[in-house]
Amino acid sequence: MKSLFTAFCLLSTQVAMAQQWGSDFKESPVTLFDHEDYRLMEETMHRALDTPADSQPIVWENPQTGHRGDIVVLRAFDSRGRECKELQFHNEAQGRKGNEHMNFCRIDGQWKLLGQSQL
Repeated sequence: MKSLFTAFCLLSTQVAMAQQWGSDFKESPVTLFDHEDYRLMEETMHRALDTPADSQPIVWENPQTGHRGDIVVLRAFDSRGRECKELQFHNEAQGRKGNEHMNFCRIDGQWKLLGQSQL
């Protein structure tokens, strides 16, 4: 699942993101997202990574689909000399709800998703 989210963060087309997410998150709300939902969630993720950790949710919503979510920076920490943040994602679509916790570290000036063994 972590490698799939890494792909999500790195892919440039929304179509590729939808295909990648859908294959691994069978019961997750993200399988119901359209291109704009993904764009809004990705934009919110970048805002969360670029703001201080304060446990306040940053909300996104697509008025066209009614899909929504929020991202919270749970904590900021250092790992192996890198600036890192733990994010909590909460997403909702068509009655489905999902939560994920993921760790990102700044490497070579860019935020990268890292698994526990990489921290």
